Amino acid sequence: AVGIFKDGRIIYARGYGIANLDYGIPLVPQSVLRIGSVSKQFVAMCIAILAEQEKLSFDDNIRTYLPEMPDYGEPITIRHLLHHTSGIREYLSLLTLIGKPEGSVFGYTTSELVQLLARQKELNFSPGDRFSYTNSGYFLLAEIITRVSGTKASAFAQENIFDSLGMKNTRFYDDPNAIIRNQAMGYSEQRDGDYRLDILRSEVIGDLGVITTVEDFLRWDNNFYDNQLGAGKQDLIDTMFERGRTNNEGELSYAFGLEFGSYRGLRTMGHDGSAVGYVANFLQFPDQRFSVVILSNLSSFRPGQLARQVADLYLADYLEEPSASGAQDRPGSRSRSRGPEAVTLAIEELEAFTGDFYSDEFHFFYSFQVKEGSLQLEVRERSFPLVSYPADRFGWGRRELMFLRNDNGDVSGFLLGAGDIQNLKFRKVESRIPR
Repeated sequence: AVGIFKDGRIIYARGYGIANLDYGIPLVPQSVLRIGSVSKQFVAMCIAILAEQEKLSFDDNIRTYLPEMPDYGEPITIRHLLHHTSGIREYLSLLTLIGKPEGSVFGYTTSELVQLLARQKELNFSPGDRFSYTNSGYFLLAEIITRVSGTKASAFAQENIFDSLGMKNTRFYDDPNAIIRNQAMGYSEQRDGDYRLDILRSEVIGDLGVITTVEDFLRWDNNFYDNQLGAGKQDLIDTMFERGRTNNEGELSYAFGLEFGSYRGLRTMGHDGSAVGYVANFLQFPDQRFSVVILSNLSSFRPGQLARQVADLYLADYLEEPSASGAQDRPGSRSRSRGPEAVTLAIEELEAFTGDFYSDEFHFFYSFQVKEGSLQLEVRERSFPLVSYPADRFGWGRRELMFLRNDNGDVSGFLLGAGDIQNLKFRKVESRIPR
């Protein structure tokens, strides 16, 4: 579904494709779709409203509201969460490591996620040192909204944003059993060219969770120009536009759930999003009071590219010529350093790494067995062959396991690294009853 806004009104709205393949229902501007991380700006607005009401401060330590979170020696503030500078580990990566990737048959609750993050013994970096986009921050912001307001974050947003702006078909979808009128189902394309249903049945919100229509989104877009929320002052919008800074005073492009940038010489603001079978893009050109919103129920679709193509048509008289040098910065154009060479270990050597290993941070077991000539990791009854490297290291895709030995030379545990997440500790256990 495509919505194009100019000077506070819809100048084009149309649906393309199918909202429900089972019944052949077409996608229309009134279709309700998930918008993934575009939801973050609504959470940020809730936090800004609570700050306006003097119920919290952006510089409050999050442990004021989330006392179960560890004391990492340096305070993590609400501002850090808003601007992705907290250093908190990405919960989606953590869930994947315990066999519960987003959209899988293994569900998870808000309470489970809070506990999972509270068990993490390290940060990716010191709070404020750098920007690293993570969904954990906005998930925790939603939990803070719930605890500060005394009502569920979804209800707070409903009363203070959606109802106030007349967004009648918009809500936080935190009840997976709710009946949603005109809901478009999410899909992913399979290798044979067919499609499969790909929807997220979860109560978790904050980093995602909003469902809306392109028609409703006009009311949100208009509010950036004429605020109707909170006390109705421009100060609230100015707060939303406040960009983050790192400890070295470097200004970020990221504000309160909004990313600022430029396109062909014009200032832009917006966000993109995805949630399993859904993708979305919100692109605003504030100086031209022009916006494009694209919501799709196909995971492989690229709404951001289409939004820019729409801008190319409507704003042709304002846009600069595309830069001819852009191709130099294409992803993958830079050379990558080579990793260590794989080695072949004898079966007897591999046997030293077998057994059960437990992580206090995950509250979860990993099991290792030798099968078909390689060490294999078992997670939730799925087996993953590992690649052997020197010095007791093994590769699991882009992840690395570094095994540790005790004074007797026996394997006693390992450290797991996955991208920014490093030093996840596992210890070898004799039984699956953790001590």
